[in-house]
Amino acid sequence: MAARSKARKRAFQILFEADQRGETVLTVLADWVRHSRSDDRQPPVNEYTMQLVEGYAEHVARIDELISTYAVDWELDRMPVADRNIVRLGAYELIWEDETPDAVAIDEAVQLAKEFCNDDSPAFVNGLLGRFKGLKQNLRRA
Repeated sequence: MAARSKARKRAFQILFEADQRGETVLTVLADWVRHSRSDDRQPPVNEYTMQLVEGYAEHVARIDELISTYAVDWELDRMPVADRNIVRLGAYELIWEDETPDAVAIDEAVQLAKEFCNDDSPAFVNGLLGRFKGLKQNLRRA
């Protein structure tokens, strides 16, 4: 698995854990970094993972607003936790990480959905992020 794919997977796991624990993603990120430094069995949290989590944290309110607006027939709090956090991470990377090509951000999110979600999730993730891609320039507002 490529380094950036691993970084995305870890970022997703941090978002998922934060959601499950009712903590901020920055608190969980700090826990992961601390554990990786004190436990040789824990892999280090790489720079791109931190960039994704910190970037998501900076735009969390806007990302959740976008998902709530464009996820047809789905309320944010009723989405499966894994789906919700994959879309959150994908939306952040797609909209605010300019060095990541749009197709890569979407494909990586779909791959995470294939690994961690049910059979319907990859199409849901692809469709919602595809919609964001088409509206990207208008979605960036603060």
